[in-house]
Amino acid sequence: MSGRFSKLTKIPTDPAAKLLAQTNVKLETPLDAPASASVEEVLTELDGKGANVDLLRLLSIALPPRERVWWACLAARDIVGPGVENETASLQAAEAWVFRPGDDTRGVAIDSMEHADKDDVTVHCAMSVMYSDGTLGTGDMAQVPAPPGGSSIAAFAMNIEAIATRTDDFDAYIQELIDRAVDIGRGGNGKRKEKGEGV
Repeated sequence: MSGRFSKLTKIPTDPAAKLLAQTNVKLETPLDAPASASVEEVLTELDGKGANVDLLRLLSIALPPRERVWWACLAARDIVGPGVENETASLQAAEAWVFRPGDDTRGVAIDSMEHADKDDVTVHCAMSVMYSDGTLGTGDMAQVPAPPGGSSIAAFAMNIEAIATRTDDFDAYIQELIDRAVDIGRGGNGKRKEKGEGV
């Protein structure tokens, strides 16, 4: 193995096929790996086949809820830009939930979607928060199951929205999103160190 997908300490040790089945997601790329193959093994195979969309899809499923939402938030930041002056209510609420997960911050994220502009793609971040524990929300909604893989699908969608804005460096940016998820899966913050940004 190349090592690109090694040491993913935040990612479950369950076989990739099990995680995919739990979220009712199928990869478009035919796999040679057995059903027992780990996430690392399947990611490595997908990388070798140049299956970047499936790589992003599997990473969105394999990352735990907080890490997944943070990954989505970074993609949203790529679109809107850094700083408080650029953030949307949904992005702000999702980031707040990452740093202080709980019913209160989750409720704010859910509420932000109701007041978002219809063309605000950052609602995907808040939606990933809403479905983060496999339910439709807090209070009574905590008794209602979310769509299978809802949180992962929202995070994946946020990254796809970000890709759509990058026509000049499309391929390089996809690799950046993959490496960002891998860094988060290793316990990092997904931010490039050369930018001088700390954890």
